[in-house]
Amino acid sequence: MSSDIKFNQFTGTDGYVVSGPLVDAVNCSIALERPLLIKGEPGTGKTLLARHVAEGLGLPMESWHIKSTSKTSDGLYVYDTVQRLNDARFGDGDVNDIRKYIKLGPVGRVFSSGKRQVLLIDEIDKADLEFPNDILLELDEMRFNVMETGDEIKAAERPVIIITSNNEKELPDAFLRRCVFHFIEFPERDLMKKIIDVHHPNLDHQLLDQVLVKFYWLREQSELRKKPSTSELVDWISALLRAGITEAQISESIPFLGALLKNEQDTEALVRYKEEGGAFPTDWKELGPKYNQ
Repeated sequence: MSSDIKFNQFTGTDGYVVSGPLVDAVNCSIALERPLLIKGEPGTGKTLLARHVAEGLGLPMESWHIKSTSKTSDGLYVYDTVQRLNDARFGDGDVNDIRKYIKLGPVGRVFSSGKRQVLLIDEIDKADLEFPNDILLELDEMRFNVMETGDEIKAAERPVIIITSNNEKELPDAFLRRCVFHFIEFPERDLMKKIIDVHHPNLDHQLLDQVLVKFYWLREQSELRKKPSTSELVDWISALLRAGITEAQISESIPFLGALLKNEQDTEALVRYKEEGGAFPTDWKELGPKYNQ
């Protein structure tokens, strides 16, 4: 892209609190016309980012949610040989028209739309190790050929591509070189309050303070195999509000623990902590200097 060409910039949306560095990463990706690779803990809003980028830029969006069995061809197109065989045996249509049996995948639909779109490739690290390299050419050139028909599917405008990873596998260097990278840091207390305000506006300040003290204290416990995430915090607050739990009750205990901890080892660790005389914190000072700056 020429340096004197302006582009629509992402500035965030009312429904998604975004840090300055993440806004910069999104806009760098748009300016360079390169995919944005987002990493971070599960529950930090990586997948939601694409939807809000689409909303903020006023663009439609397609999603490709990657599985362990995903192949590059799934995102481009599928040749429905089964439907063609069934039509040949039982139907009365023209089975010689192969184009009727070509079903475009999310990448194919974005490329063929004729308009700019946002494309989310979600959890790319779930696929085979070679998967990222296999899709490099198509993402670079923004085109591919349908082998069965010889048709070329080419993007009229480069989409905004957002790729997420949970760091389950290392991604190939060749793939990383073609991406703009950003790691979503876990929100600090002040940013977390802004995130909570989006989902639970006008929440009582004392209640919120007790909720966050308990939440960040849990995340500091080394015995936990899975730390509670932002999305689980939002759900936990919903459960507390619907049950009418007060600030005083939260200061004494951690109600609805199952909304925060997701396996028996972690819940058992907390039970042992209480049985051994451990106390839950009620003030930020008890969490140490990291939370008192």
